[in-house]
Amino acid sequence: MTDTVNTRELILDILLQVLEAGGYSHRVIGAVLDKYQYLDKRERAFLTQISKGTIQRRIEMDAEIDRFSSVKVGKMKPLIRNLLRMSVYQIRYMDSVPDAAACNEAVKLARKRGFASLGGFVNGVLRNIARHSAEITYPDEKEDVVRAFSVRYSMPEWITAQWIRDYGREQTREMLEAFLVDAPLTIRANPARISPEELMACLAAEGACARPLDPDAYPKLPCAFTLSGFDSPGGLKAFKEGLFYVQDISSMAVAEWAAPREGDYCIDVCAAPGGKSIHLAEMLAGTGHVQARDLTEKKVGLIRENIERHGLMNISVRCQDAVVLDPDSVGKADIVIADLPCSGLGVLRRKADIKYRMTPAQLGELAALQRKILDVVCAYVKPGGTLIYSTCTVSRMENEDNVRWFAETHPEFTVEKMEQMFPRRGPGDGFFIAKCVRGSVL
Repeated sequence: MTDTVNTRELILDILLQVLEAGGYSHRVIGAVLDKYQYLDKRERAFLTQISKGTIQRRIEMDAEIDRFSSVKVGKMKPLIRNLLRMSVYQIRYMDSVPDAAACNEAVKLARKRGFASLGGFVNGVLRNIARHSAEITYPDEKEDVVRAFSVRYSMPEWITAQWIRDYGREQTREMLEAFLVDAPLTIRANPARISPEELMACLAAEGACARPLDPDAYPKLPCAFTLSGFDSPGGLKAFKEGLFYVQDISSMAVAEWAAPREGDYCIDVCAAPGGKSIHLAEMLAGTGHVQARDLTEKKVGLIRENIERHGLMNISVRCQDAVVLDPDSVGKADIVIADLPCSGLGVLRRKADIKYRMTPAQLGELAALQRKILDVVCAYVKPGGTLIYSTCTVSRMENEDNVRWFAETHPEFTVEKMEQMFPRRGPGDGFFIAKCVRGSVL
C-alpha cells in the first residue's frame, strides 16, 4: 500500500457512507476510485473487492461478529462495527491477506480514528473469529430455511421469504448464489460505427479483452461481448468515441423483444441513461425515430450525452413526467418502451445496498406507481402497436401481478409473452419483460 493513502481507511469510510449514511454503493465506490486515480491497479482492486464484498455479505458478517462478540453489532459504535465487518471479510474471503495482518491493521485503524480504548476489543473479537474460522456454521435449513438462507447469502429475511413463496426454495437458492458472484461487464457494439470484429481488435489494442457471447445461448446478440482487462470502461478510447455501449444482456433483450421495423416511431417513457433508446435507434438503421423521455433535466442531459457520443440522428430527447398524459402522443407510437422505476432486486450483484434499503412498503408503492404509469403511457400505442413493460427486478408483485392487472384493465391489449429472467452466475441480471400488442381498432 502507498505511504500517502491508507487503503483500508478509504474502505472504512466507504462502508460508513453506504451502510450508515445511506449512500449508494456504486456511486460512493466510484467517487473514491475517481478521486484516487493514482492508486495502482492492485490497490484499486483491493479497495473494490473488500468494499463490495463487505456490503454484499453484511448480514453474514454481522452474524459471525455477534457469535464471537460480547457486544452485539447493533450496539456497537458505527465505526467499530464497520471496521469489524471489513476485517472479518478479509479473514473469511481473502486468502491473500494473512489473518494476523487483518487483525493488526484493524487495531491500528481503530487507534488512528480515535478509538484506542477499543483496540483490545477489536483485536480480541477478530482473533477469536480467525481461530475458529474453520468452524463457522450457518443456521439449519431444516429448522428455519428463511433464516438459514438469509444468513448464508446475506439477504434480508422478508425478501428471502417472499422469493421462496413465489419461486420455490431451489430457484431462490440459485438466485441467492448468483448474487454473490461478480457480474461480468457486458457491452454492445455500435453497428453504425464499427463491426463486432473491428471492435474486438480496437479494444485489444487498448489492452482490454472483448469476448463474444455464446452464440447458441444468445443467438440474437451478435454485437454483445463481455469486457475485461480494463480499469474503467469510461477511460477507453473506444467508449469515448461511441463504439460501444455498456449494457447488461437482460436489458439488451428489451429492444429485441420490441423488434422495431424500419420507419417505426418509438417512445421510451423512462429512458435514462438511454441504453434501450439507443439500441432501438440502432436497430432502425437510420430510419424512423425514437423519442427518449425522462422526468428531470439531469436525466435528460445524461441521455443526450450518450446519444451524442454514439452519433445517432434518428433519436431525440424530451423532459416528460411519465404519469402525466401527453395528448399529442396519443395513438402515435408503433412501440412504447416502459422500463419503469422498480425495486431493483435483480441487480444486486452491482448495487448490493439496494437489498438493505428496500422495504415491503416501498415495494408496494413502486408497484402502484408502475400501474399508474402503464395506465397513462399505453394510450400512446397506435392500433397494432407494441407496449414493452420491463423492470430490473425479481418481484411477482411488480412483474407478473402488474401484467395481469394491465391485461384485465386494458382488454384492448393482448399479452403476447412475458418472462421473468433470473440472475445467472455468468452474464445476465434479474430482469422482467412483457410484450403487449394493441388490437387493430381503437
